[in-house]
Amino acid sequence: MEPRPAPLQFESLDAAVELLLSRIKGPLQIGAPLGLGKPHRLLNTLYARVEGDASRPLHLYTALSLDPPGGAKGLEARFVKPFVERHFGADFPRLAYVQALKRNALPAHIEIEEFYLQSGAMLHSVPVQRRYASLNYTHVARALADRGLNAIVQKVARSPDGSRLSLSCNTDLTFDALDALAERGLPRPVLIAEVDPRLPWLGGSATVAPEFFDAIVTPPGPYPKLFGLPRQPVNDADYAIGFHASTLVRDGGTLQIGIGALADALCHALVLRHVDNDAYRGVLRAMGCPQAGDESLAPFQRGLYGCSEMINEGFRKLVEVGVIKRRVVDDVAAMQRIERGGASAHDLALLEASGEFLHGAFYLGSPEFYDWLRDLPPDVRRGIGMKRVGEVNDLIGDITLERLQRRDARFFNTCMMATALGAAVSDALEDGRVVSGVGGQYNFVAMAHALPDARSVLLLRASRDANGRVTSNVVWNYGHATIPRHLRDIYISEYGIADIRGRSDEDCVMAMAAIADSRFQQGLLDTAKREGKLRADFALPAAATRNTPERLATALRPFRKSGALPDYPLGSDFTPVEQRLVKALAWLKASTTRRGDKLRTVWRALSARAEDSEALHRMNLASPNGFGERLEAKLVNLALRETR
Repeated sequence: MEPRPAPLQFESLDAAVELLLSRIKGPLQIGAPLGLGKPHRLLNTLYARVEGDASRPLHLYTALSLDPPGGAKGLEARFVKPFVERHFGADFPRLAYVQALKRNALPAHIEIEEFYLQSGAMLHSVPVQRRYASLNYTHVARALADRGLNAIVQKVARSPDGSRLSLSCNTDLTFDALDALAERGLPRPVLIAEVDPRLPWLGGSATVAPEFFDAIVTPPGPYPKLFGLPRQPVNDADYAIGFHASTLVRDGGTLQIGIGALADALCHALVLRHVDNDAYRGVLRAMGCPQAGDESLAPFQRGLYGCSEMINEGFRKLVEVGVIKRRVVDDVAAMQRIERGGASAHDLALLEASGEFLHGAFYLGSPEFYDWLRDLPPDVRRGIGMKRVGEVNDLIGDITLERLQRRDARFFNTCMMATALGAAVSDALEDGRVVSGVGGQYNFVAMAHALPDARSVLLLRASRDANGRVTSNVVWNYGHATIPRHLRDIYISEYGIADIRGRSDEDCVMAMAAIADSRFQQGLLDTAKREGKLRADFALPAAATRNTPERLATALRPFRKSGALPDYPLGSDFTPVEQRLVKALAWLKASTTRRGDKLRTVWRALSARAEDSEALHRMNLASPNGFGERLEAKLVNLALRETR
């Protein structure tokens, strides 16, 4: 293969866009990484250039176009606006095409096609819903080649000596997309890198020579902050789910987790299991978990190997406390000796020199998480390998090696709903609207069935409260499924574990009903009996009929008070006063959904006394003007008192 020419170097974003337009004469078929690796400023410059020029059709293929919170009103706006300005920075470059999509105002000659969406953000965007592509993460590269991709734009980090570039946060699809195009005999796309000095440097398989790209643009500063996901509080249901899930993790095994409060709760449970095993078992006993006394739930000795499409906040904590530490190498013979306990001195030296304990295809998290990545000690940095998504989410290489590396794998993901017969609803609604996307969930479910001793574990809250109405998340049937029932494995709610792999339909119904909210269990069982899936005389065990939020709150209250179950187990992006307000505003929202509840709450608020002047000052309500602001201040006072 002939060496590639040196890349063109630019400081001007406009110059980089002009190069792109000059190299591509027809429609622009451009790919951009999901999440953090999307070059916002370069994309905004391109969008501004072609927005009014119908002669330059633009088709952008991407996913997870992150956008800071906005558009709030009333008390929510009083809280959100100052937080957004501080957390994201006043100069954060919101993606112009995302704003157009939210207004349903995208020009006709521009199409945005995404395979994964910021959860719930685009339910009412017609262009997004029309052009959403339902794809397994590992099939995206193939789809990009099918569409004739002719350009890729990506944010990168530059090595301290300037000799290499790192794809850093997004090694997931770029390499695979290039290979897919080459396999079809299609031209190599134009590749443009935008260097961001704020992006953490990760080496190894994430790095490329500068000539990998056709052009490199290094815009002048100041450089906007990286998009930081605000860490959310973890409630009682989340903690119960996380602790139940933690009992399935075997020492010396493999861990994959998703993102959100349920994943945070699981990671905290694993941390507590390792650093304070007595407190960990105390939580399990309080929940009535039958595994509380198992010897296998001792602190980790061998540790875990992390193999997850997304590296996030939880993995940081697990690395820091020594839970994620089992190194793997790409050497079958060495891995076989290591697994047998007969590692040679050469094997141990190989582990130390090139062994890695955490593999991911992309990363995303808080500013604190990015600081951790940026400041990693060299030995820890060497243990983290950023890989193609196919290498992480699938079994595409040496199957013998991958089985050795991914021993006792536990793949934890979340879903919105599950049916009593074992199907999962994770990405879309019954009417077809997409909430998020399939992403890698199906990949991990299928891999759990392919690997020996591996399990797919789907986490869900047993019920949800929407518009003042509580409904069950364990349902008889639903008009959309992300994971079909024939791939059913393990489900966990706050009320326990339903192991339904290979089980009959009747056994599946029994297990799923046992982890449902007690308010909905009888209706579920009645339907199953009516449809001939459950014997007429079946009744749930007495212990399973006490699945109530009140009972769970009582069980966990001592651990909340002791600090064993903090509101923000992985740290918080909110100040202490904002943490109080988050709880208060959540209570207020739940207490004013229905008209009757709203009137009662307002009536109670009228007599509420100010007890938290700091919180009122943060909400700019310390000196309210007019009746409206005075009422808002009263409502905040009441909510703070109720959640104190």
